[in-house]
Amino acid sequence: MNGAESLVATLVDQGVDICFANPGTSEMHFLAALGNNTKMRSVLCLFEGIATGAADGWWRMKDKPASTLLHLGPGLANGLANIHNAKRASSGMVNIIGEHSLSHLKYDPPLTSDIEGLARPLSHWVRRSDSAGSIAWDATQAVAKAGEHPGQIATLILPGNTAWEQAGATAALPAIEAPQRKAPDVARIEHIVRVLRSGEPALIILANKATRGTALSKAGQLAAATGARLGSQFFTARIERGAGRTPIERIPYAVPQAQAFLKGFKHLITVETREPVAFFAYPDKPSLLKAEGTQVHALVQADEDSELAFDMLLDELDARRVPGLTQARIETPVPTGALNPLSIAHVLAAAIPEHAIVVDESLTTGRESMGHTMGALPHDLINNMGGSIGYATPVATGAALACPDRRVICMVGDGSAMYTIQSLWTQARENLNVTTVIFANNSYAILKAEYANMGAGTPGERALSMIDIDKPRIDWLAMARSMGVPAIAVETAESFYKALADANREPGPRLIEVRL
Repeated sequence: MNGAESLVATLVDQGVDICFANPGTSEMHFLAALGNNTKMRSVLCLFEGIATGAADGWWRMKDKPASTLLHLGPGLANGLANIHNAKRASSGMVNIIGEHSLSHLKYDPPLTSDIEGLARPLSHWVRRSDSAGSIAWDATQAVAKAGEHPGQIATLILPGNTAWEQAGATAALPAIEAPQRKAPDVARIEHIVRVLRSGEPALIILANKATRGTALSKAGQLAAATGARLGSQFFTARIERGAGRTPIERIPYAVPQAQAFLKGFKHLITVETREPVAFFAYPDKPSLLKAEGTQVHALVQADEDSELAFDMLLDELDARRVPGLTQARIETPVPTGALNPLSIAHVLAAAIPEHAIVVDESLTTGRESMGHTMGALPHDLINNMGGSIGYATPVATGAALACPDRRVICMVGDGSAMYTIQSLWTQARENLNVTTVIFANNSYAILKAEYANMGAGTPGERALSMIDIDKPRIDWLAMARSMGVPAIAVETAESFYKALADANREPGPRLIEVRL
């Protein structure tokens, strides 16, 4: 087999069986290898940022890496924004970057660039294969790195000649152990026990693996046994929430509201995260959000086992049999009338189907809405950890491929949606169960609020023109239909509920424009 075939076979053997691809000339042998290996699913994306975002969504739902195929340095550059978001979310992925053949590089052809230099700031591991025979070894190590806890970004550069040359006999591959999560330090556990026994107000801030599964349930037991409250950063990679789940309070985004929320706590206990920090620096506002005198204690570091930490704490506190906190089901009546953050929240609370995956990049609208959906049917909530907009529709695409039996609801503002709207085409091509909800206020409304928060004065007409997107107004229905996705526009709460409920019952992708 040639090097490209060796690479695909190795990826599959190591458990990476999907590739989000945007190939170019240098990757034709890899493309052929993808097509010839029936164990590998290849998904065409019309922009590299969709490929990397989809790989992020795949990891968040599967806890295993996907691969991407990107075209030389410019292709990698197009995908970097969502690689950044994935890195901040601790999502693992294996990026395969095509490169010119070694004999061609010396002539400095137009697409030549410093691929390693582009990759390193947002990768945990970067390697350039130097021969067809080394590719299997390199790919094995890339997958192992990507699959660590927390997930890692692995970038493997594939020169064209190593793809088409014969790989020869396969050398013995490196022995790769299953990813292991470290045990937390015993002294740290004993310290947290003393903090929790003090009776002073404490907030346990959960992230990554601690916001779902058994770890979350045990966190609920710990909170019930000690009186500590459970919280999360405003943005979290994935939270299991809704009726029957352990409820987590969300630290507000805005600095004044976050300060007000945190001021009553004497102790902040962090689990797979750090203490709360403002998303941006604002004049005359602090970067750290805790109140003066509040102490911060690290319970679980990013590479440690949060479930084991909760077990150790429950044992020390003799609380193994304490029932955990449970969110009650809240039956929300279907709202009527005008669309606003509260009526939108009530529509979502009433319409989210059981076991749905909600990907939220609704920004202005969602900040006020999502807190009202805690009592909805059980679902997963995915947020943008890195802040680079244009993440939601690609992540929803990857999540839908990872969980084809679950409905994905992608909530996105119109400004963000325009970054990666080509995701709709992939969703239609793959017949994915994604309902994209676009909140169309025809502006970057979040920036209007930030203009005031920054103390930049009152925006004039010319400044406002830079954050309005209504001239011309985007035709979302035509956009969706042109890419094979049925679409509808709604202007009232009752029509939004009907459209969302109808979309959730039908297979395949749908788009709903919520006109605000």
